[in-house]
Amino acid sequence: MTLSVTTVPCLEDNYGYILRCDETGQTAMIDAPEPAPLLAELEKRGWALDHIFITHHDWDHIDGVAEIRAATGASVTGASADAHRLPPLDNSVTDGDTLTLGNCKAKVLDVPGHTIGHIAYWFQDDKTVFSADSLMALGCGRLWEGTQPMAWNTLTKFIAMPPETLVYSGHEYAASNAKFALSIEPNNAELIARTADIAQTLTNGGYNVPATIALELATNPFLRAGNPVMKQAIHMENASDADVFGAIRTLKDNFQ
Repeated sequence: MTLSVTTVPCLEDNYGYILRCDETGQTAMIDAPEPAPLLAELEKRGWALDHIFITHHDWDHIDGVAEIRAATGASVTGASADAHRLPPLDNSVTDGDTLTLGNCKAKVLDVPGHTIGHIAYWFQDDKTVFSADSLMALGCGRLWEGTQPMAWNTLTKFIAMPPETLVYSGHEYAASNAKFALSIEPNNAELIARTADIAQTLTNGGYNVPATIALELATNPFLRAGNPVMKQAIHMENASDADVFGAIRTLKDNFQ
């Protein structure tokens, strides 16, 4: 692998990521929730910053962009469809575009649902995807702007990825997402084990990112909408995958 990823906790429960091509030293940032911890990490490592890759317009993913750009001179990349509500972009991208970070290449994926204009960055050769709020550990982002069918179509893109793909999502919501998942599948052995691992990781001050697509398929209720076991669990054995996802999303929206 030529791509290294440094996870940087920001704000209350956000993650920012610093990516580096090991072969060339080119460095990028996925989202910029706040400047101080991200700039401190760059300084600690003695790294310059070449690029900021934005996933979507929510304030807790872009508030640090202006200060970090001013401090580093990094170029800023984001979705063309979201350009009107993002910080000024040096590069606008759309679904299917390819970005380069040194010798590493990322495919841009249109992943609407949580917001319209949300994109993900998939480093296929490095088996790594940065999903922000479109796919989270054991969850997916609340649908503030998109529709349930739109969000299900987005999730099918992640389902189709190689199972060893590492998912770096935008928030530390794993414990609360696990609580909801267990309310639907209390006897899912892999989910029970993952929930225990999540609690231990948090106790030790660690991060519940990344997770593999394989683990999400085994434990994330939203990705399991097409699984017969999940359909049986919510008494929708004959429903379409999209309708099952919609029912699960509604359950989560009302979960206490």
